[in-house]
Amino acid sequence: MSLNALNTSTAGLQVTQAAIGLVSQNVANAGTAGYVKRTLTSVSTLGNSGVATGTISRTLDAVSLKQLRLESAGAAYTGLSAKVQGQLDALYGSPGSGSALDGVMNAFTQSLQALTSDPTSAASRATAVSAARTVATTISGIARGVQDLRSGLESQLGGDVASASTLLSQIADLNGKIAGTPKSDAGTADLLDRRDQAINTLSQYLDVQVSDQPDGSVTLLTASGATLVDHGAAASLAFDGRGALSAQAQYSADPATRGVGTVTATTPAGATIDLVATGAIRSGSIAAAVSLRDETLVQAQRQLDDLASGLSRALSDRPATGTAATANGLTGFDIDLTGLQAGNAVTLGVRNAAGMGRNLILMPTNGAAANPIDPALTDDPTALVVPVDISGGPATFAPQIGAVLGTGFTVSATPGGAAGSVRILSDPAGLALTSASASVTVPTSASDTKTGSGPLALFVDAGTGNGVFTGSFEGGSHLTGFAQRLAVNPAVTADSSTLVDYADTTASGDTARPQYLTAALTSRTLTFSAASGIGGVSAPRAATVTGFTESVVDARGAASAEAQQLDEGQQIALASAQSRFGKESGVSVDEEMSRLIQLQTAYSANARVLTAARDMLDTLLRI
Repeated sequence: MSLNALNTSTAGLQVTQAAIGLVSQNVANAGTAGYVKRTLTSVSTLGNSGVATGTISRTLDAVSLKQLRLESAGAAYTGLSAKVQGQLDALYGSPGSGSALDGVMNAFTQSLQALTSDPTSAASRATAVSAARTVATTISGIARGVQDLRSGLESQLGGDVASASTLLSQIADLNGKIAGTPKSDAGTADLLDRRDQAINTLSQYLDVQVSDQPDGSVTLLTASGATLVDHGAAASLAFDGRGALSAQAQYSADPATRGVGTVTATTPAGATIDLVATGAIRSGSIAAAVSLRDETLVQAQRQLDDLASGLSRALSDRPATGTAATANGLTGFDIDLTGLQAGNAVTLGVRNAAGMGRNLILMPTNGAAANPIDPALTDDPTALVVPVDISGGPATFAPQIGAVLGTGFTVSATPGGAAGSVRILSDPAGLALTSASASVTVPTSASDTKTGSGPLALFVDAGTGNGVFTGSFEGGSHLTGFAQRLAVNPAVTADSSTLVDYADTTASGDTARPQYLTAALTSRTLTFSAASGIGGVSAPRAATVTGFTESVVDARGAASAEAQQLDEGQQIALASAQSRFGKESGVSVDEEMSRLIQLQTAYSANARVLTAARDMLDTLLRI
C-alpha cells in the first residue's frame, strides 16, 4: 500500500467529517426561520488522487424565493384590509338589530308613523325626538369610529415605515459584508441567510424587486423602479404623520393642502421621492394602510356624510322641479327658486347638438365659497359646477344666473311667477335643456320651526352653532364631516310640539307635518352622490333615505365579506409558496438522516483503509 493511499484516505476522512458536521448543522436548524439547507462541495486534488473540502453552498431555489416574497407582500396587504374592513363593518352593528344603523333608522321612521296616528300624544312626540337623537348619535358615532380607524392607520404607517427603513439599512450593511467575504468562507452562507430573511421581512411592508449583482450584493427597487438599496448604500424612508385625523384631513399630491402623512424616500445622493404620489408602493402593509386611509375609509365617511345630508335635507327642504317653458323658438324650464340658500344646488340637464348629455350644477353662494368648486363634493362628479352669488336676494337670481351661464342661454324672471322664480331657455338646436331641479331649504334658522308647511329642521349642524344644513361651500364644504356634527335641533328637543305644529294656527290633531316627515324618509326620492360608491362610482344614486341607509349597510357587509375572502385566498397562496420554498430550500430531516448514513459508511470505509495501513506498517516494523 503506497503512501498516496494513506493520504487519500486521510483526505477522505477530513471531507467526510466536514460533511457530517454540515449535516448536524442542517438538522439543528431545521426549524430556524430563514435557514437555507447547506451542502458541501468536495473537489479532486491534483492528479485526481484524492479529495479536498470545497465550498459550502446553499440549496436555494431563486424562483420559489421570489414567489414567496410576492405572496408575502400580498398577504400583508389583504390581511390588513380584511382586518380594517371587519372593524369598519362592526361599527354599523349587526344588520336588523335594534342598535344597528338600519335598526335605529327603522325605529325613527316607525316613531314618526306612530305620531301620524296620534299627533296629540306627548309620549309619541317624546319617542320621536328620542328616536331622532338615537339616529344622530349612531351616525356620528360611526363617523367618529371611521376617523379613529384612519388615525390608527396613520400611526401604523409611521411604525411600518420606520421598520422598513431600518431593514433597508441592514440589507445594505449585509451587502457590504457579503461582497467583502470570499464565497468559500463558511460564514458567507450565514450572511446570505440573514440578508434573505431581512428582504423577506421587508416584503411584508412593501413590494420590492431584487436583482443579484456579480459581487454578491443585491439591488432593491420598488415596483415603479425607484432604487432603495444599491450595493452598500440604502435609501432612508420617512413618514410625516399627522396624528389624529379628521374628515377634512385627506391626501393630496400638493404638500400645501395635504392633511395626512406621506412616505418619502431619500436617496444617498440626497434626492427625495414621494412614494405615495408616484405610486411606487403597490403591495404590502404600507400600501394597504395608504389605500384604506385615503380611499376605503374616505368613501365610508362620504357615505355617512351623504346619509346625514339626505336625512337632514329630506325633512327641511322642498323639492323644486322645473316646468317646461318656451319663448321665441327657445325652450327650457321655469323653476321656483324662492327661498334659495347657499348650497341649494340647481341642477340643469344639458344636451349638445351631437346628443351628448351632461349635468350643469348652479351652486348658490354668498360670495365666500371657493371658486372653482370640486365636482366630487357634489352629487355628480362629472358635472360642470358653476358658483352663483345670490347674496343680493331673489331679485338678483335671474341676472346672476344669466351672467354665469353666458351666451347660449336666456335667463329671466318667470313672467307672473313668484319672487325668485326663474326662466332658463336655450336654443334646442345647439344646446338643449333636458331637465331642471333643485332642493330648496325652507327653514332659515334652527329656531324657524313654524314654516307654514311640512319642512322642519329636525337635524342641524352642531359644528356651525346648530345651524340649518344647506350643503353650502362658504368657507369650505359643509358636507365633509357633517356626519360627525349631526345633531337634533335643540328647539325641537325643547318643544316637541313642533313635530306637529307647523304654523301658529295649526289645529289640534293636524297630521300634515308628521305625514310630511314620514313620507320624506320613506317615499321621497333623493339624489345621493356618486362618490359614495353605492351602486357604482360613475353616476349619482337615486333612493329614499331609508333605502339609502339599507344600501350603505349592505355595501359595508359585502365589502367586509369580499375582503375576508380575498385574504383567505391570499393566505392559501402564501402557504403554498412557503411549502414550495421549504421543499426546495428547507431542511428535510429524513433526507439529512439518509445522507448521514451514507457519510458514516464512507467514514468507516476510509477508516478501514487507515487501519489496514497501520497493521501493515506494524508488520513491517516487526520483520
